[in-house]
Amino acid sequence: MLNRRRITAALIGLLVLVLGGWLIQDVVGADGGTGGGGDTGSTVPGIESGLRVEPLSALPDQARQTWELIEQDGPFPYPGKDGSVFGNREKLLPLKESGYYHEYTVPTPGSQDRGARRLVTGESAELYYTADHYSSFVVVDPKR
Repeated sequence: MLNRRRITAALIGLLVLVLGGWLIQDVVGADGGTGGGGDTGSTVPGIESGLRVEPLSALPDQARQTWELIEQDGPFPYPGKDGSVFGNREKLLPLKESGYYHEYTVPTPGSQDRGARRLVTGESAELYYTADHYSSFVVVDPKR
């Protein structure tokens, strides 16, 4: 009788560990927070912020186009604004010294002005996206 209880307790413990592992994998991401595709095994810059990670492919197509312009160093549609220092006044991104972050316009179709969407880069290769003019951010994985 005692052996059955031990075996049952061990099986329940094993089941809890397996289910807990699946839950953690869902929270961190299917690739464990890596750069995607398993190509480098490195983590996504900015993941330590605790913000949700989104693949670039899940964002609006204009975000991918803006990322390509950033990678090419322009030309940007708003040269006086794109590439300017992002002050992080909302303090939603990790706190860094002034000049650490730079912002770029993600065009909004049909908008008469720059719209609310931005990509924000950090000096350590972080990439963040906001669709609501800095009210919220996600970490962007540009490799996915």
